[in-house]
Amino acid sequence: MGSFMLRPSEPGPEIDVMSRARPPLNPLHALTPGEMSDCFALLCERVKGQTREGKPYYSCRFRDRQRTVSCMIWGDSPWYSACEKDWQEGQCYKLRVVYGEHERYGPQVEIHKIRPVSPSDHEEGFDPSKLVDASRFDAAGMLVELKDLAQRELREPGLRKLVAALLERHGQRLLTLPASDKFFPFCGGWLEHVLSVARNSIRLVDHYLAHYPNSEPTLNRDLVVAGAILHDIGRVLEFGDEALQPQPTIPGKLFGHLVLGRDLVRSTAQELGGVSPELLNLLEHIILAHLSLPEWGSPRLPMIPEVLIVHHADDLDAKLEMYLRCLERDQNPGPFTARDPILGKQRLNQRPTGSGPASA
Repeated sequence: MGSFMLRPSEPGPEIDVMSRARPPLNPLHALTPGEMSDCFALLCERVKGQTREGKPYYSCRFRDRQRTVSCMIWGDSPWYSACEKDWQEGQCYKLRVVYGEHERYGPQVEIHKIRPVSPSDHEEGFDPSKLVDASRFDAAGMLVELKDLAQRELREPGLRKLVAALLERHGQRLLTLPASDKFFPFCGGWLEHVLSVARNSIRLVDHYLAHYPNSEPTLNRDLVVAGAILHDIGRVLEFGDEALQPQPTIPGKLFGHLVLGRDLVRSTAQELGGVSPELLNLLEHIILAHLSLPEWGSPRLPMIPEVLIVHHADDLDAKLEMYLRCLERDQNPGPFTARDPILGKQRLNQRPTGSGPASA
């Protein structure tokens, strides 16, 4: 096993006599409060901040497949210089940490040693796939299903051709692309999320078409289906193609996935032809307005009812995934979860079990 190397100018923190012996190597998700251990982890977030007194710090998050922990690197920390100059989001590290759980801030680690992983770490069991999540469903199968859904449900030829072209051109990226860094944040997450949003949007638009048969103009089912499939297509440009944790691109930071998605759809439609300008305008509006509120990133409020259907299908799917992932992974004893770093609060994890889905 490669040894932990400290910078000569930056001695590590003091540790007690018992910890001078090399601690065991354990998965990050298996650590218990107060335990010192070596572990492998992915640096998934590194954000610079400043205290009220003007002192700098970095707020970092490390993760494996089943746990994410926070770590504060203060300006007087022996790790501050390395964190600022060398640590990279999306890179795997070997750490020696003391694990703890804070009532307000959730799982945390205190770093005693850290270095990037080396080839010799594979002999000790390092496997990068164990540090990142993947969808429960086969990504290739989901892509085929999404393409089939588009061909089956889209009746307007121009929209069907447009959606098919975008899924085909970006299919390889979509196989591994996460939906975001907060919900479905794993390989294949985009496909799992978009397929779910498309299915639910179809259920909703069919329900309301039957419920309001005399409305004028009627709901445009093709717009809903195309908007549901393409609402997050801008993610292929918002994130890079890093294998473990795609990082935001410069255009992604500057414009966000809504504008990038609108531009991608517009340019592809102009190249292919076949979509009327009016229909294309409405599809672009769904992409730009589906987040609904400016504080959520939407540059325009919804102006057509088709946006509402896609918005609520999208919002429910994203939030429910975050809730259920929090409950599934929580190891906190008692009726409430530990504070989730994404949701920002505790959740009730004890309630009567449901009876499952109704039979067809």
